[in-house]
Amino acid sequence: MVRYSLLRILIFFGFLFLFWLIGLRDNPVLLLGASAIASAAASYILLRGMRDEITAKLVDRHEAKLEAKQQVDPTSDEFAEDAEDERPVHDADATGAAAEDPRNADR
Repeated sequence: MVRYSLLRILIFFGFLFLFWLIGLRDNPVLLLGASAIASAAASYILLRGMRDEITAKLVDRHEAKLEAKQQVDPTSDEFAEDAEDERPVHDADATGAAAEDPRNADR
């Protein structure tokens, strides 16, 4: 990311120097504006590969953060509730009577 930013700045100053040599030094607003527009266009074309790499890295990092956020902490209440829900329920005890399940008490 730093390398990309430095290259953008170098391209800007390169166009600034080029336009200064051409003769735009009399109008500083025109000199800066032309340099900014030309450097933006050149950077868009010349630094496309580097920009795509940076974007891919940022997307991967964002997806990793989302995935880490979605994982359940084993010490959390959600983990305990999920473990309780996944516990096998016995429908009948040894005598054949229906086992009382606290989750089904209100049914």
